[in-house]
Amino acid sequence: MCLVFMLSATGCSSVTNGKRIVRVATMQSETHPEYLGLLKFKEYVEKELGDKYEVQIFPNEILGAAQKAIELTQTGAIDFTIVGTANLETFASVYEIFSMPYLFTSEDAYHEVMNDTDYMNKIFSSTDEQGFRALTWYNAGTRNFYAKKEIDSPEDMKGLKIRVQQSPASVAMCQAFGAAASPMSFGEVYTAIQQGVIDGAENNELALTSNKHGEVAKYFSYNKHQMIPDLLIGNLSFLNGLSKEERKVFYKAAELSNEEECKQWDVQVKEAKKVAQEQMGVKFIDVDVLAFQKKVKGVQESILKDNAQAKPIYDHIQKVNKKYEGKDGE
Repeated sequence: MCLVFMLSATGCSSVTNGKRIVRVATMQSETHPEYLGLLKFKEYVEKELGDKYEVQIFPNEILGAAQKAIELTQTGAIDFTIVGTANLETFASVYEIFSMPYLFTSEDAYHEVMNDTDYMNKIFSSTDEQGFRALTWYNAGTRNFYAKKEIDSPEDMKGLKIRVQQSPASVAMCQAFGAAASPMSFGEVYTAIQQGVIDGAENNELALTSNKHGEVAKYFSYNKHQMIPDLLIGNLSFLNGLSKEERKVFYKAAELSNEEECKQWDVQVKEAKKVAQEQMGVKFIDVDVLAFQKKVKGVQESILKDNAQAKPIYDHIQKVNKKYEGKDGE
C-alpha cells in the first residue's frame, strides 16, 4: 500500500544509474503464463535498449487491483499493466463486446480474431483519450463456473452466489442463469469462497492452482461461457515519447511476450487440470453447453441493442466463427 501511495503521489518516472525505470504491473503470480510473458518483454527491451531502460515487473497485485493499476497507468505512475477487457469497459464501451457470453464459438475463432493485429489495433486505440492504449493480448482460456456444489445444468445455479468480473454483461449473464452475481476483486475470491460469502466463481483452470481456488471449490463445470482476453496496456504519453526506433522495440517486446504467454498457457492449463484433479480433489464436469447458451440469448441481444459500437465487432466475429463451425465438435 505504501508503494502504491508513493507511485500515485509522484505520478512520474524514476531514473536509476542513468536508466529510465519502466514499471509493469500484473495481478498474477511469478509462475503464471502472463508473468513469464512479461519476462520476455523485459528481456527484449533490455537487450535492445538496456543502456536506456530497466524494466521492473510487479506481480500479485502489489501495485493494487486491476482498477487501481489502470488508474496508475493513466497517470503515468506506472508504465504498463495487464488487465482483462472487462476492466476496460468503463473507459471504452467497445470492450463490452468481449464480455458477451458465447461471443466466440471456438477457441480457433477466438485466436484468429485476437491475432488479427490490424483489426485489433482499431479497438486498442479506443482508449487513447483516456491516456493509455493496449499493445497486445494474452490468452486467458475459456471461463467456466466452479463452486462448492456440482453444477450440471443452468438449473443448478439457481440461488448460488457467484463471483463475476466487474462487468454489467457478466452480471446480467449470471442473473440469466438464476444465480446472484457478486462482482469483487480477484484477490478476494479465495477467502470469500472459504468463508461462504460466495458459493463459487467463474474463471479458467489456472485459478484452481495458481490462486489455490481448488482448495475451496471442488467442482469445475465446462460450460465455456466466455473467452475474455487480458491486455497489456501502456501509458500513452510514455509510448508517444519514445523515438520511432524505441517504439518498435517496445511493440516487438509485446509481440514476443504474447507468443511466450500463449505457449506457456497451453502447457500450464494441462498441468493445472492434472494437479487440481490428483492433488486437490477437484471434479471436472462436462455439461451441455447449448443448455447454458440458450439461457443468455437475451443478454446477447441486450448488448447489441444498447451498445452501438459492439454490433460491427460482433458481426466480424460471427464471420470468423462460421469458418470453424463443426471443426471442434461444439
